Amino acid sequence: MKQTYYKEAFRSLITLSIPTVLEEVLSTLLQYVDTAMVGHLGEKATAAVSTTTTIGWLIHSIPSAIAVAVLAIASKANGAGDEAKLKKLAGQSILYAFTIGTLLEVIALVLSPYIPVWMGVEPDIVRPASVYFTITSISLVFRASSRVFSAMIRSIKDTKSPMFISVGENVLNILLNTVFIYGLNLGVAGAAIASCISFGIGGIAMFLLMLSKTKLRPTREDRRFDREILSETFTIGLPALGTTFVSCFGYIAFARMVSGMGTTIFAAHSIAITAEQIVYIPGYGLRVATSTLVGNALGEKDIRKLKATERVSILITLLIMVVNGIGLYLFAYPFMRLFTNSVNAARIGSEMLRLVSFSEPFFGLMIVLEGISYGMGRTKHVFACEAVSMWGIRIFGTFLCVNVFGLGLKAVWLCMIADNICKAILLYIFRPKHVEENADDRGELR
Repeated sequence: MKQTYYKEAFRSLITLSIPTVLEEVLSTLLQYVDTAMVGHLGEKATAAVSTTTTIGWLIHSIPSAIAVAVLAIASKANGAGDEAKLKKLAGQSILYAFTIGTLLEVIALVLSPYIPVWMGVEPDIVRPASVYFTITSISLVFRASSRVFSAMIRSIKDTKSPMFISVGENVLNILLNTVFIYGLNLGVAGAAIASCISFGIGGIAMFLLMLSKTKLRPTREDRRFDREILSETFTIGLPALGTTFVSCFGYIAFARMVSGMGTTIFAAHSIAITAEQIVYIPGYGLRVATSTLVGNALGEKDIRKLKATERVSILITLLIMVVNGIGLYLFAYPFMRLFTNSVNAARIGSEMLRLVSFSEPFFGLMIVLEGISYGMGRTKHVFACEAVSMWGIRIFGTFLCVNVFGLGLKAVWLCMIADNICKAILLYIFRPKHVEENADDRGELR
């Protein structure tokens, strides 16, 4: 019987995760092309685009936290067969996405002239960085919509459709980059215009896709604010938001300290961070599938299915990350050369990639454990682990290395690696425990 559960968990994870992993990998590969197209304009162009990246993560953390809560609630409702709640939650997600997205867009546009200055970039980078951030911020309401609506769609075990939209969005971005960056010679501004248009079309497509699903098509009544669902979303989403806020503010502080080390160092650091994504992106794809299946098992009140899903997802993720870490070590320099013409930046960045390759299994473990917790709607301990590790190890350690001891980029990346390892260990130690005494002989939660 136990073996059957593991086989079913493996089959379900593979079926659901293949589209999400492909989506993440293909989107990242296309972003690589995007980064390379900007990178070939020079180090200053790369720095202008990279300067506001962490601020973008911070802004997008709000709709991402809503998406975490929506996926947890909706997948549980789907497992329980509660279609009425699914429709109501879909209606609420429309309100959340448009309200939050519009508010964030207004705030971002107001602050866009000042953000590069706060990030401490060199004076000649300030204006192009501000222009890039201003233009891309126009599409924030569409990006928020895409995040939230894709979570609703994935909750009913449809991971293929969001994949097609996401990949199409990225392909369109590359095509528009060619037109605006090179054809019209708009440089960094052209890259921003291409991204803005692509995100807008992607957000609209995701909205229409959600409405095409009978299970998720809300009535007019469902589109009114519901206090009970709002409270449930708030309970799950607030710690998730706290986690991403703590993380993003940490990334901002981290990037701020590195940006003060010079344009070449910052460009090498930023490109290396981008290049590393191809290694851990499959883990994020698996995390989405894991969260969905964990939520479904919780709705079905099947603890055996829940445990099998957890264990299989951890094993698969670790195996993938070991293989990918080896690949990252072997091909570090060619990766860097894809994104920059600067031999010096490529050399520095490749050293960092070889260093971080050994910690990839820990990073994968961290990602999948977050997915398990989010699928169960238990987000508080994830927030605590992130806060302690990010600020106690990465930020404090980087501050000491850069500002006190005057060490270089290698020491900074060692602090980042130590942070990822610590988070994986903490999340494993404090992972949600199963109350097996509350399960009957069939493995169902009472």
